[in-house]
Amino acid sequence: MALQKIDWNDAEARDSFRHSSSHILAYAVKKLWPEAKLAIGPAIENGYYYDFDLEHKFTEEDLKDIEKEMKRIVKANHKLEQYDLPREEALSWADEAGEPYKRELIEDLPDEQTLSFYKMGDYVDLCKGPHIESTGVVKALKLMSVAGAYWRGNEKNKMLQRIYGTSFPEREELDDYLHKLEEAKRRDHRKIGKEMDLFMIVEEGPGFPFFMPNGMIIRNELENFWREEHAKRGYTEIKTPIILNEELWHTSGHWDHYQDNMYFTKIDDGDYAIKPMNCPGAMLTYKRKMYSYRDFPIRYAELGQVHRHELSGALHGLMRVRTFTQDDAHIFMLPEQINDEIKGVVSFIDSVYTIFGFKYHVEISTKPEDSMGSEEDWENATNALINAVGEMGIDYIINEGDGAFYGPKIDFHLEDSLGRTWQCGTVQLDYQMPERFDISYIGSDNEKHVPSMIHRVIFGSIERFIGILTEHFAGKFPLWLAPVQVKFLTIATELNDFAYDLCADFKEAGLRAEVDGRNEKIGFKIREARNARDSYIVVIGEKEKESGSFPVRSSKEGEIGEFTADELMTKLLEEIATKAI
Repeated sequence: MALQKIDWNDAEARDSFRHSSSHILAYAVKKLWPEAKLAIGPAIENGYYYDFDLEHKFTEEDLKDIEKEMKRIVKANHKLEQYDLPREEALSWADEAGEPYKRELIEDLPDEQTLSFYKMGDYVDLCKGPHIESTGVVKALKLMSVAGAYWRGNEKNKMLQRIYGTSFPEREELDDYLHKLEEAKRRDHRKIGKEMDLFMIVEEGPGFPFFMPNGMIIRNELENFWREEHAKRGYTEIKTPIILNEELWHTSGHWDHYQDNMYFTKIDDGDYAIKPMNCPGAMLTYKRKMYSYRDFPIRYAELGQVHRHELSGALHGLMRVRTFTQDDAHIFMLPEQINDEIKGVVSFIDSVYTIFGFKYHVEISTKPEDSMGSEEDWENATNALINAVGEMGIDYIINEGDGAFYGPKIDFHLEDSLGRTWQCGTVQLDYQMPERFDISYIGSDNEKHVPSMIHRVIFGSIERFIGILTEHFAGKFPLWLAPVQVKFLTIATELNDFAYDLCADFKEAGLRAEVDGRNEKIGFKIREARNARDSYIVVIGEKEKESGSFPVRSSKEGEIGEFTADELMTKLLEEIATKAI
């Protein structure tokens, strides 16, 4: 039988392939442990899983045995055959097969008079599909791990065992994926952050990161860059409070649409909220005075710290935290300025990502189920985003139902050096909050009008962006961001005075320079400097002191030759000035 060709660029085809792989996993487990009870086994990003109820606890050795059995099933090239059963027969099948979880799933579909099943070999599963034609299509598979998972994600239900796996149409694709996983472990920002002493998260504050001196250097450089670029583009910076009266959040709509993610407190018997977003503060800032149509556009920028309640299981280093600083901006404008302002923000975001060498793709996210405002407002706002992006010749995809509760948005998904994507920048067009806060301006007709409004971020959050940069560059940051730009290592302590004088010259030129003058072997010092990802390492011995020429090692390129102090200083300052990657 000819094997089906999979279009790996088609998301639905990939999901079908991985879903079929989860059935192969379940078949293998049932062959080895016939008493295992089947739960569910969906495709997920980069793989699949299947949940089992089994008294035996799966081990690493078991995963190897299951994998071998899966490969035998693949080699047998079983067809995946779909058929339907009437509801009562489907329930009887679940009882006869001893599959209580499948029975529960069927019972939860009271309106379904016929149920879909798939069969491969002597394995049968309740499933809507779709699936690949036969098991032989799966050329490469790997089981990754086993973990506990409550049935249906409810901690009141029984704890099941979840086996995770991945699969590909070709062995080379699996090898490449596994290589990237290993590289991702090596680049993990939590590991590098500890080695470089950038940040820490402690038991006393889960989800609340502490930034160390080295991390603050990166953070401050990013914030300085952010301020310079915003000033060039006509933004003025504001700062709004972290805690504001609860009533404000009723007005903004967050109380109805975002309350579960917020923290609350009492002050003087009044109810207050710790802000999860900066926009209501920007609204009050605007509302402090009356504007004329001649004043527009008004661009407020804010590095605003926000707090959002995240479940403990979702917390992940700097990538998912409970407090972070959004590089926010709120633009108030006339209706006829909307198109130009959207394009201006999109160009701004593009210029920033280009500096860091990021490729990205664009998604336009539309009205979610939980939203506020009229259909007309949403349609107008969505069309405004589509038209602006279209006029710029930018390709985009529509992400149905993923907009903010107050407006549609353009989302920018960065691609890092491992091909992973991260959603960072966003541009949101909002017709709702200006109305709800009753803000206005005096138009050319001397009447009051409601301005239009854009919310936007570029980094997304300073914390998360630092995490992304750390993994993207594997801690070897562009020189302008690097905590230690040049490290002088002395071969003997007698050379320390000379090294410190040299270091002082570099510091005076504005460079972040340090000396390692400890009484340690030079090989040890070099290894430590490399592990700390110091950008440039300069070794100083008697010969170098006499000649005035020093061997220099780059964290990115290795040995790059010998330089005089002036030559190296010039090279580093130029690299910083151009923000070279």
